[in-house]
Amino acid sequence: QVQLVESGGGLVQPGGSLRLSCVASGIPFTVTTMDWYRQAPGKQRELVASISSNGVTNYSDSVKGRFTISRENAKNIAYLQMNNLKPEDTAVYYCNGRNIWRNYWGQGTQVTVSS
Repeated sequence: QVQLVESGGGLVQPGGSLRLSCVASGIPFTVTTMDWYRQAPGKQRELVASISSNGVTNYSDSVKGRFTISRENAKNIAYLQMNNLKPEDTAVYYCNGRNIWRNYWGQGTQVTVSS
């Protein structure tokens, strides 16, 4: 069964940190690029960070220097370490896996940055 399950979201104060996890099952994880997207209320879903199967990373300008994407191929897990969080980072964060065959989406995890 194909599943991507995100966890680690929650409520955090501005300047705080969270680490999101995405556990994948039923997909060829080692040949799959993993992305983190986010969608704020009333806004389009946007790509935040990507990590290729061989570890090459890319970030949106809005999170560069604050967020770090990583992966553990042995455990089929992708992470998003988020530091110095700002209120504008508030959104539902989604994990996506993509390879030459298809895209896979998780159900999302809520991140709220507020004092």
